[in-house]
Amino acid sequence: MWQRQNTWIHYVKNIIAADLSSAVFLASFLRRAHMNKSYIAHLEAIDLQRYKVIKKTNKVRAALNESANTPFIFFVGKN
Repeated sequence: MWQRQNTWIHYVKNIIAADLSSAVFLASFLRRAHMNKSYIAHLEAIDLQRYKVIKKTNKVRAALNESANTPFIFFVGKN
């Protein structure tokens, strides 16, 4: 018969994974990707090391990905 570790399970929110820990990781990754895509157009990045404000969406997205490694980058909502 089927062994549990070799089957794919369909979890909530259309996540298909082999086990629960993979499903939790995929759910959190998809949530972060969706949040970034939804809110990135409404953010600006202020880089205090380079003394500039980053307003272009693709550069804000790159700064958001690098913000964990680079200090003094702050994200603010556009007004």
